[in-house]
Amino acid sequence: MNWKHIIGGVVVGVAASYIAKEAISKNSGLSSEQVLYIAKTAFKEKGSINGSWINMEKETLHTVDSSFTVYRGGITRMNGDTQEVFEFVSDSETGKIIDINQLS
Repeated sequence: MNWKHIIGGVVVGVAASYIAKEAISKNSGLSSEQVLYIAKTAFKEKGSINGSWINMEKETLHTVDSSFTVYRGGITRMNGDTQEVFEFVSDSETGKIIDINQLS
């Protein structure tokens, strides 16, 4: 077997793997853990966080203008001596918080 064929095959295999990885990562957006980290960072600006959660399954949120693929999650934080509980909805592609609902 010719070494040029072996090296050529390896190069083609590596290139195909890289292209496949890039295509998958572009279509998948952010992971739920990454979105939760972004939300926690935003909430930390106004108080320390006691707890957090995120639904790991994506949902589709329909608005009048468009549809978003989103994650739902929650944050518990202290504001002085008062505990505040928030539910949030974040875009799964960018991590941007779309909606916040204060539960207590």
